[in-house]
Amino acid sequence: MRNLHIATKSSPRSPQLEKACAQQQRPNAAKICPSPQPSPTPGRCHVRDAMGLPPLGLLLSLCCVSGLPFYNGFYYSNSPHGWNPGKGHGEGIFNGVKLVVETPEEILFSYRGANVTLPCRYHYEPAVVSPRPVRIKWWKLSENGAPEQDVLVAIGLRHRAFGDYRGRVHLWQEREREVSLEIRDLRLEDYGRYRCEVIDGLEDESGLVELELRGVVFPYQHPQGRYQFNFHEAQWACEEQDAVVASFEQLFRAWEEGLDWCNAGWLQDASVQYPITQARHPCGGVGLAPGVRSYGPRHRRLHRYDVFCFAAALRGQVYYLEHPEKLTLAEAKEACQEDGAQIAKVGQLFAAWKFHGLDRCDAGWLADGSARYPVAHPRRNCGSLEPGVRSFGFPDPHSRKYGVYCYRPR
Repeated sequence: MRNLHIATKSSPRSPQLEKACAQQQRPNAAKICPSPQPSPTPGRCHVRDAMGLPPLGLLLSLCCVSGLPFYNGFYYSNSPHGWNPGKGHGEGIFNGVKLVVETPEEILFSYRGANVTLPCRYHYEPAVVSPRPVRIKWWKLSENGAPEQDVLVAIGLRHRAFGDYRGRVHLWQEREREVSLEIRDLRLEDYGRYRCEVIDGLEDESGLVELELRGVVFPYQHPQGRYQFNFHEAQWACEEQDAVVASFEQLFRAWEEGLDWCNAGWLQDASVQYPITQARHPCGGVGLAPGVRSYGPRHRRLHRYDVFCFAAALRGQVYYLEHPEKLTLAEAKEACQEDGAQIAKVGQLFAAWKFHGLDRCDAGWLADGSARYPVAHPRRNCGSLEPGVRSFGFPDPHSRKYGVYCYRPR
């Protein structure tokens, strides 16, 4: 059985009402709580100000009436049927009934371009037989300074998606009280933490779902050499290579899989770190255990380092273009276009090596002006004995020593 995260909450008493009631209980305090006035309908109050909210005087009067239950900043009557926000249903949501939202504890993994469902269900404890009208909200949580993003809201059969999620998301309601979110055509920026919130009247509960994309982390350096990027330039550099700045979790997972790199690079949270699997003198010394070394958070504009990028698995094809001659960089770009493709980017070459086993011992131009080649099966006369993407740096763009790697989208 899948482990489920069950989220519940309760709301504290309003500080203003606590203060008012405390003053009322003092022997010499002035009377601040007038006698409560009868409501036209027992158990419900119809007095509202211009904003549609209860006047402060009414709230203060309620604090002096003993026995009223307090929840979510409001008092409710002691009606034998509890508070009834729906269409005559008898169950009382605040009369011992608890709303529970269930989401998976494990991280969900998927691929760029795929469809994925983020599971979310809710129920009541004890069980409520009659159906209740609820409002559903999905949003993506803030990550490393990025703002929260509304994804979808729904009431009954009506729903609305927001931003880049329009046309790509809808509620998956295959079973009763299931409000899972399906995202189609996953994009590189879709990974992260999503919150599923269920709202029943004034009661709301939520759960978290974490989505990760299968991908590969790779170090990236400026054409002019190491430690040339500030944080904002690092973000732009990764985007230019069909990638994003890697998170610490992604770098740590890459280190567990064997990534070893001695140059420090930016991560998504603006910290600077580097992964070491084999301790050595130039990389922090031999006295330290292998791991991900950290310089901690750095200034986003003033400090300069390399960057670790994250590229997701591809839907298209990266291939080495068979051509009778070696090419300049400009000729390489033109040759890919003539073949119905475009010159490949660094992130695309890494993804093809990682997920499609691209293996070629011929160096070729890439879109950023570097020359590289991917080796999935190490062999003699083909670089080191470890699999990886080999690099010749950034050669003279007019030299005719290299072929070209092209990318054809699907």
